[in-house]
Amino acid sequence: LDSLLQEMFGILRNAVSTQCSRGCVRQLLQQQKLLLPQSQHQLHTVKKKRFYKNVSVVQNNGKFELNLDHRKLKTPSGSTFQVNNEALAHLVANEWLAQGDEIVLSQMHLTGLCNTSIDNPGKADSKALVDAILGFLNTDTVLFYSDEPPSLLEIQQQNWSPIINWFNDRYGVKVEPTLDISPPLVTDADRQVLEKHLLSYNWDALQGISFGVDAIKSFILSLAVIDRRLTVSEAVKLSRLELEFQTEKWGSVEWAHDLEMHDTTSRLAAANLFYYYNTVVNTKREKNIQA
Repeated sequence: LDSLLQEMFGILRNAVSTQCSRGCVRQLLQQQKLLLPQSQHQLHTVKKKRFYKNVSVVQNNGKFELNLDHRKLKTPSGSTFQVNNEALAHLVANEWLAQGDEIVLSQMHLTGLCNTSIDNPGKADSKALVDAILGFLNTDTVLFYSDEPPSLLEIQQQNWSPIINWFNDRYGVKVEPTLDISPPLVTDADRQVLEKHLLSYNWDALQGISFGVDAIKSFILSLAVIDRRLTVSEAVKLSRLELEFQTEKWGSVEWAHDLEMHDTTSRLAAANLFYYYNTVVNTKREKNIQA
């Protein structure tokens, strides 16, 4: 991230010194792949009218595609939408069926995950994605305790410490929380253990893990959900522990906090569904019924 920011600022400095126009700056950033084209940037924000009535799942060469009426669903880059798991295809189909008069792509998390996995807009590989996921460990929500007020620390110790202990035992590491703004200590050996574990997953599963970690800003809680140590609702509640403590004391903006909680829950749920259906193999066998 630092190198990307430095490259971007370098381009901006050069543009200012040469009195480059705004359009010129945008073109330079797009050429260096530091800025998405306008059409892609607005893809998930501009509302689109629903143009289809029916959604169907079809099988093609062992993969599953979606038809909107009689049109094949395409990804943002123009590739045919294809997934390996039939159940996942039906879940995505339900997202499209649930749309009203307007298509709200920002709320179609499984569709977005599939598109990202297929198109790979960042041109990343598994190693880069794993590095990004592990980057959250240094800022993991449950590793930053606060002793002001002492009652908050007590609640954090009661609720977060058992999950941290489980995480350390489960993965054979020794990650400890911190009481100040300095990042928690994660040794190179522990990082290598976690990296090896993550690299055992396929590309699609890593996309699901990454999306879930980003949703609740916690690598530890996300793995606890994957390993069924926590439910999605429990993980979201733990990720909002300090926020809930403060709102109980000072009050909350009801609609805003509720909206945030439901959005976070839906994102984490989608992430884990996507992970699950990309790590399991479904087989069907016709039963031979004899008269």
